[in-house]
Amino acid sequence: MSNKPYKGFEPNWLRTPAPEGSYRSIFRWGDPNFFKFPKESLYKMMKETFKMTDDDFKEYTDDIGFDQVDLSDHPSNIDPKHIKALKKIVGDDFVTTEDYPRLAVAYGCTGYDLLRLRHKQVENVPDVVVYPDTTEQVEQIVEYAVKNAIPIYVYGGGSSVTRGMEAMKGGITLDMRKRFNKVISFNEIDQTITVQAGMSGPKLEQTLNDAPILFGAKRAYTCGHFPQSFEYSSVGGWTVTRGAGQNSSYYGTIADIVLSQKYATPIGKIVTSHYPREATGPNLNQIMMGSEGTFGILTEVTLRVFRYMPENRKRFSYMFKNWETAMDAAREMMQCEAGYSSVFRLSDPEETNLMLRLYNVDDTPIAPMLDKFGYKDMERCMFLGFTDGEKGFSKNVAKNIAKIALKHGAMPMTGFVTKSWEKGRFNDPYLRDSLMDFSIITDTLECTVNWSNMAQVHRDVRKVCHALPNTVVTTHMSHCYPQGANLYFIFITKMNDADEFKRYHTTILDAIQKSGAAISHHHGIGKMFAPWLEGYIGEKEYGVFKVLKNYFDPDYLMNPGGTIGLDLLPEEKKFLNERKDYR
Repeated sequence: MSNKPYKGFEPNWLRTPAPEGSYRSIFRWGDPNFFKFPKESLYKMMKETFKMTDDDFKEYTDDIGFDQVDLSDHPSNIDPKHIKALKKIVGDDFVTTEDYPRLAVAYGCTGYDLLRLRHKQVENVPDVVVYPDTTEQVEQIVEYAVKNAIPIYVYGGGSSVTRGMEAMKGGITLDMRKRFNKVISFNEIDQTITVQAGMSGPKLEQTLNDAPILFGAKRAYTCGHFPQSFEYSSVGGWTVTRGAGQNSSYYGTIADIVLSQKYATPIGKIVTSHYPREATGPNLNQIMMGSEGTFGILTEVTLRVFRYMPENRKRFSYMFKNWETAMDAAREMMQCEAGYSSVFRLSDPEETNLMLRLYNVDDTPIAPMLDKFGYKDMERCMFLGFTDGEKGFSKNVAKNIAKIALKHGAMPMTGFVTKSWEKGRFNDPYLRDSLMDFSIITDTLECTVNWSNMAQVHRDVRKVCHALPNTVVTTHMSHCYPQGANLYFIFITKMNDADEFKRYHTTILDAIQKSGAAISHHHGIGKMFAPWLEGYIGEKEYGVFKVLKNYFDPDYLMNPGGTIGLDLLPEEKKFLNERKDYR
């Protein structure tokens, strides 16, 4: 955000770090000493959209969460003998039934989670939190839990927006952040790294960048996986949800980057093959990915790595006159067989309107030029990204993107736009906390579409999102392919009730499924999207998941309570007969 001071009234943005042991220290995003607030032009836009005045921003209208965590109404119910047994496995200092650690691993980062935490609506917490150190310890914990019929959950980085790790049935939660985050091996000949599942994004990337120092490697490397939650998500979380990073058009999603996996399951250790390609029956790597802890606990992951060559990066940004033209250009870029850029992001008119403010383009000479040359507000579409890879390849991809963009009437913009986006790409979530203090909430949903139904899905889903009055609904295309892309919807509205949020969220998921789009491109399913999964996959097709569940976890102790819908009742599932079929 701009560092310019407000010329007029400035809201009473909270600038105090969350007290240690408080609710806010749990629901607040990331670094407790980092703050981000809307700049003045964005604040004025929100006031107008939400029909608010300066008076609405003088005092906080939602709980700021400075109270100390108190779970006296939700005591741990685990038998002391189990605590003793778990301590024997991991050590006395790495098992706890205290209130704060239990709540700290209970919820993720969807708006529903954050609103419940703000209002102290504690529903599902584990009875005990365990901090494992080795794969062998995790295997012993799973074996013990199964033998004693104790539910078991996993907390990686906590950035789930699907209620992925919520301990619906109490039991054990393994918190992987403290100790389960080590490098197992690095192989420069194969260009792979094997890490424990709790490894964070920044630690993984720094390790690869420092490969010459740490491993005596010939060069620096990168993982190429950079989700917006990069700073506070884990390799295990990326893998079990089939996640995608913002650079996926070149490096691939995590499903492309993962080479092999190791799981601790109720039936024993499962290790997948480590070869890049095989014709040896169904691919077990792909079967295990996306299981979200319902088959077993992911312990180790081997990832493909890539040469780190930031000096070859070519940034670009263009403005198209309308969404239809921009979509046509994007499709041609992905189908021209001249290589793919690393970041490939196209914003629709409403998102473009917001981004020009969010990334300070409205304060530059670019803004008046857009109007002068006929790129009209709420019609124009911003396209930005950058290329990676070998110098000649990177340059050629950028050259072909420029050629296609200009052919479709796009106006070139400066590198400032993309650099501004890069600067905020990982810290935009901090804005959400500031806005929620004044009862303004923002959240996201995304889906996969083909080029042939993209315009229809974009139109249909946005119509449902906008059914809630005075709501900002932005959409961008990202994670693109020759056959289609991801459409990412962000809504911003005035709301501070968890049940109201859930009702609104449900209408959007209904619309996505009815439109024929995939209900998730990279967020996973968790317990929040689970009611829609069987209706989307198909009953017979979903039966394959059930067979796998019954093979790996016949007692339903691995992440129980609705994860990917495996133990939902029939009446809890969503089947929409009107769903369009594009297959």
